[in-house]
Amino acid sequence: MTEVQRPAGRRPDGLAAVVLSGGRGSRLGGVSKAALDVAGVALLDGVLDALAAGGVPARRTVVVGDGPEPARDGLLVTREEPPFGGPLAALGAGLALVPTGVPEVLVLACDLPAARELVPLLTGVDPRHGGAFGTAVVDADGRTQWLAARYRRAPLAAAIERARADLGTLDGVSLRAVLGPVPLAGIADETGASRDVDTPDDLARERRRAAGSGRAAGSGRPDPDDPDDPDDADDAGGPR
Repeated sequence: MTEVQRPAGRRPDGLAAVVLSGGRGSRLGGVSKAALDVAGVALLDGVLDALAAGGVPARRTVVVGDGPEPARDGLLVTREEPPFGGPLAALGAGLALVPTGVPEVLVLACDLPAARELVPLLTGVDPRHGGAFGTAVVDADGRTQWLAARYRRAPLAAAIERARADLGTLDGVSLRAVLGPVPLAGIADETGASRDVDTPDDLARERRRAAGSGRAAGSGRPDPDDPDDPDDADDAGGPR
């Protein structure tokens, strides 16, 4: 994986976003991750606010799964069929609603408490320096975060449709199996901005961080592809 340069304040013109928020939250007692709050802000709202602050408005954002409460003007909300079909199926459903003509798309999980750090990391990437499929965050352990990434829309959509054609369905198909081989550049997560919330301990940690700092927590992200984690990227509920 080629490493790209750090962001230099570029604006995200021609960029949309797909946010995956439909996971089962199995290790959180079946609670929707989207509605969990850190510092009084629901995780999904934090991601949507970070996108808006980064120049990706609601009208160019698709949420797949549980939408925000209250609803946001212009925001598109959908769900993969069947529900809980996994992150690859959800991503395919979200891409289908991205406005025509948008060449790149941010793909994010909803459970990113440090989204305000993460989004600028991706929006600031010069697309000329990305891989053939785009750029993904790479965590401190060297793991590619496919749900914290900036993709070129056309090859991403083509890869998903090839998987659908080859397998006859996207329901339960591994995200890692389809996106693992694709050529992505990497951008290092030097501050741990891509950590997610999978367990009650994760949630408690982020709330402590937020209380200690007096603001929404900044953080990093564990492996989004642990096959033993029912909330992670190869689970039917997905890390969303």
